Amino acid sequence: MTDGLGAMWNSQNIYGPVVPRLRRVLAEAGTNRIIDLCSGGGGPWSRLCHDLGEKGASAPAILLTDKYPNQRAFQQMCAATGNVITFHSEPVDAMCIPPELAGFRTMFTSIHHFAPSEVRTILMDAFEQRQGIAIFDSAKRDPWTLLAVCGVPLLALWLVPRIRPFRWSRIFWNYCLPVIPFTLWFDGVMSCLRSYSQADLWESTAEFTSEDYRWEVGEERGRLVNITYLVGCPVRKEEREVPEHELEVAKSSL
Repeated sequence: MTDGLGAMWNSQNIYGPVVPRLRRVLAEAGTNRIIDLCSGGGGPWSRLCHDLGEKGASAPAILLTDKYPNQRAFQQMCAATGNVITFHSEPVDAMCIPPELAGFRTMFTSIHHFAPSEVRTILMDAFEQRQGIAIFDSAKRDPWTLLAVCGVPLLALWLVPRIRPFRWSRIFWNYCLPVIPFTLWFDGVMSCLRSYSQADLWESTAEFTSEDYRWEVGEERGRLVNITYLVGCPVRKEEREVPEHELEVAKSSL
């Protein structure tokens, strides 16, 4: 399943629209290290890693983590990207990140697996440690996204022979006994029904306010589906201090 999901996200560049925003918040947070949470089989990172390094920018160092690390998938992704992507071999709970794993945190298509209280715990941990966090989700409770999910089994069947390294087990579980296409469809529908709206995400941040940390919630328009995002970013001191002459200009315009 994780092979199929990764192949779909990367082949269709589902998360491509978030690249400019992610590049900007990394610069604002002053870091070039990403700690990806709930990475599964690596998700969309093989494509995003390349896209983030375009236009003269250096690709960030990306560390994949998971509560149940898929080390075989992680090793394959590391080898394919020349170790630009690495992984943490020990389990990492998204609700309690070890302090030594400092960096900008990301989550792709995983936040809907957490209950509202758990989402607040994830955000609180980033807020209290003053680490940036970006949560992106293509699942949504709307008719168009649910309709798009119905095409997932067909896309999976088309992509399976192209996934490398080739495995006969994929042929069996997709064509001989089509468990994977059905499970991908069912998982997609349930993900949409469990997804968080922008209002839900704003509500999750309500307890965590400070002048040195800001939140953004919105939606990036995609070619197939739109991406809901929540971004938390520490605000550096120089950005909080407004020069006196700018204050005077602001007052005179009132």
